[in-house]
Amino acid sequence: MDDERYMQFALQLAELGRGQTSPNPLVGAVIVKDGAIVGQGAHLKAGGPHAEIHALRMAGDAARGATIYVTLEPCSHHGRTPPCADALIEAGVARVVFASLDPNPAVRGSGARRLRDAGVEVVEGVLASEAEHQNESFRVWVTEKRPFVIWKCAATLDGYIAADSGHSNYVTSEAARDSVQQLRSQVAAIAVGVETVLHDNPRLTVRTSAMGETISDQRQPLRVVFDSRLRTPITSDILSEPGETLIYTTDQGCRDAGPEYVSGLEKSGAAVVPITADEDGRVYLPEAFADLAGRGISSLLVEGGSTLVSSLIDRRLIDKVLYYVAPKFMRSGVRAMKGKPTARMAEALVLDRVTYQEVGPDLLVVGYPRYDEKPRWWLGRQ
Repeated sequence: MDDERYMQFALQLAELGRGQTSPNPLVGAVIVKDGAIVGQGAHLKAGGPHAEIHALRMAGDAARGATIYVTLEPCSHHGRTPPCADALIEAGVARVVFASLDPNPAVRGSGARRLRDAGVEVVEGVLASEAEHQNESFRVWVTEKRPFVIWKCAATLDGYIAADSGHSNYVTSEAARDSVQQLRSQVAAIAVGVETVLHDNPRLTVRTSAMGETISDQRQPLRVVFDSRLRTPITSDILSEPGETLIYTTDQGCRDAGPEYVSGLEKSGAAVVPITADEDGRVYLPEAFADLAGRGISSLLVEGGSTLVSSLIDRRLIDKVLYYVAPKFMRSGVRAMKGKPTARMAEALVLDRVTYQEVGPDLLVVGYPRYDEKPRWWLGRQ
């Protein structure tokens, strides 16, 4: 069908903004008249023109009587830019085909209603599942008021992420590490626990290659450290790299470290944010995530360590898993997660919608945790 063909092209256009639009969604638009594309556009930057506006500007007078294909319901509210639904009506577009409704409950369906009230033919739901998958981060951010959390892990075939000494350079191949650089460029923030900072001294930046020293000239994701006792060294590499660093700690962590230490971290470029402590004295992750969402962080890539990942799993806060498996055995070492002993395979947390990809000699497994099954070790958790 022509509708699906043009919508597929709009979805491809939307990808041009990946890594640049947060917290806004990815959106692509194509204007078609008499079987020919007369306008196209994508939302490329938060605060910049929406995809529909780019497409209308390209189409000019040809937009009158045309059909526009948009991957997300045209907006009907004033934000940083005027409503796109009004712009489409004013341009005289005859037909609007969009993939998915706006996930924001406050405005969902209002754009479609405004267009229909103005006499515009509206068709919705064309390639809806593809569009919803494309904007999975935005949907979690706008509906749950927290970032969409991706856990990236690199492990050996027998499940180790580092040697017993903590040495982990490198578990996977250069090809896999290069793909992680691309992944980093597509998220709003990258997070680790303080143990990873202490043992690995990571930079958490987007680089031109896995082995290269050159920092790319594009936007750097926000760096986030979860550090309940505030032990991040002032000399850490993350504090000397381009971009911003946010350290979540607790009030007790600030008191134990002392005001001079906190001041030293801030002078080194970090923002120290005290958060309520949970029952174990660690940063209460839901509160930290709400704070990140308020800062416009719609996606968070978690790269370690085992304590942080285990806490996120316990609280059902990991939305997606990217697990790189290297074809090697360690026989002993550091595991990716911590946990209580299990007795039955039914206690496992299952990944859904799993895909596999060869990356050099390594295997990348991608999936989404299926929390609805509630294994035994979830009982009593909130």
